[in-house]
Amino acid sequence: MMGYRGQAARARRLRRFPALLGLSAVLAGLPGPAPAKTLVFCSEGNPESLDPAIVTTTTAMNVTWQMFNTLVEFAPGSTVIRPALAQSWSVSEDGRSYAFTLREGVRFHENARFRPSRALNADDVLFTFLRQWKPDHPFHGQGAPDGQGSQNGKAGGFAYFHDLGLADLIEAIDAPDPRTVRFRLKEPDATFLPNLAQAFASIHSAEYAATLAASGAKEALGREPIGTGPFTFAGYRPDVTVRYRAFEAYWRRPDAAEPGLAPIDGLVFSITPNPAVRLAKLKAGECHVMAFPATTDLDRIEADPDLTLAGKAELNVSYLALNTAKPPFDDVRVRRAVNLAIDRRAIVEGAYGAAGLVARGPLPPGLWATDAGLPEIAFDRAEAQRLLAEAGHREGFETDLWYPPVSRPYNPDGRRVADMIQADLARIGIRARLVTEPWSAYRAALYAGVPQTMLYGWTGDNGDPDNFLNVLLGCKAAAPGGANLARWCDPEYDALIQAARRTAAMPIRKALYAQGQAIVLREAPWAPLAHTVVHMALRRGVTGFRMDPLGRHLFEGVALRD
Repeated sequence: MMGYRGQAARARRLRRFPALLGLSAVLAGLPGPAPAKTLVFCSEGNPESLDPAIVTTTTAMNVTWQMFNTLVEFAPGSTVIRPALAQSWSVSEDGRSYAFTLREGVRFHENARFRPSRALNADDVLFTFLRQWKPDHPFHGQGAPDGQGSQNGKAGGFAYFHDLGLADLIEAIDAPDPRTVRFRLKEPDATFLPNLAQAFASIHSAEYAATLAASGAKEALGREPIGTGPFTFAGYRPDVTVRYRAFEAYWRRPDAAEPGLAPIDGLVFSITPNPAVRLAKLKAGECHVMAFPATTDLDRIEADPDLTLAGKAELNVSYLALNTAKPPFDDVRVRRAVNLAIDRRAIVEGAYGAAGLVARGPLPPGLWATDAGLPEIAFDRAEAQRLLAEAGHREGFETDLWYPPVSRPYNPDGRRVADMIQADLARIGIRARLVTEPWSAYRAALYAGVPQTMLYGWTGDNGDPDNFLNVLLGCKAAAPGGANLARWCDPEYDALIQAARRTAAMPIRKALYAQGQAIVLREAPWAPLAHTVVHMALRRGVTGFRMDPLGRHLFEGVALRD
């Protein structure tokens, strides 16, 4: 157990970092900053929802991953698909039919409203997907956080399901028996199976939903979640904590604990947006794991004998999206000028340090379809000014530039990056006004198409290039509420990306994606900025935590040394 450092020292810490007071109040009844079997994770922000079907940020996905499972999953620390709630599956010769055999005896959680009377069966899988697919489903309107039937402009709020094209791809879903679920697709799709390992495909309890509907409390599906995962939901206080308890009836039994290791029976996400405050809590023993330390703190963490630093190159990209639906960014010459005006190397050196890599396009370097032959985007102010003049903006123009208010795995310091881009654009006459909002409001504004230019980024969900090139830049995702924040729809590009989904032949897919990447650089809906090595800091007593290329923070199997 980690001890106190004395009341006087603790008081000094709290005066310096007022946000520590909130966590201390939450943990007031606990015998120390972090009990031996309760792991505290200092997370970076609030989840936008507790319903995995509607969340779109890694912040919220990591909250839901603790409580839910999918039919298939990526093995921790990899992009290798393995069985989860489905113990096996088969695919038809034409690539259009998938049959999943469910695992026996999987139990759902319970809460004050609900005690399950049966184990997982096919009804739960049907409920999970029909709810997102069918507008007349009784729980379709519960996709939005406010229960009003929309989120980010998407019908039902199921942005992932729609941005991935599943509403149009699926022809039928049925259950010939309680342990078998079949999906019939309208055409083959190489991304279908890895897409089912994403958070939106987490399996809900149909029985719980029916209980809520009968009591007139359908909105509780996303506020008091019930899943099959390793931890049960115990409470959420925005800006303070998400709390969990270990699920004793979890279907996947843990390995036998080594001597001196205590499996965790409680988990707390301590919501701490400021990385300096997160590190202070970690050093004080008030959390065991912290997300995304500042790049300037990495050497200090490595030198601290009580801490360890973990790092992994994630499949991510940071970018400046240019809203092509709003002048003057509907003109490709303006978009190219912005790209040429940005000194990416200076941004990476100044804001990312050794953790950053200059982006050459929309795909991260670790992805199999990334075109290694793409040239580095030029930094050429003279050519940028020439293009602006040619586009009728010899004297420049005014625009907004939105930046994230919290550190993200793909952008450790949104304000600093925004300041540097603002200065670069000013040198060619573009006068950018910096704008931000609290994280949830920031995301809502971006997905609603409010900004002209905006800093954002993406961590891949499934290890497939479609998750970047289609979800972030495809025409379906350019609709209101979609993840294509540039609102860019190029028919030539979209035809290539959709063709790549319809074949499983990797050489053909790679060639199609290479053509697509070239079009993105030519049409410049983004200014790609950086890719990152993502870091986490841990107390030395934490064992079993793995960094993940998909940005997941999975605490199943994590233990604390006595």
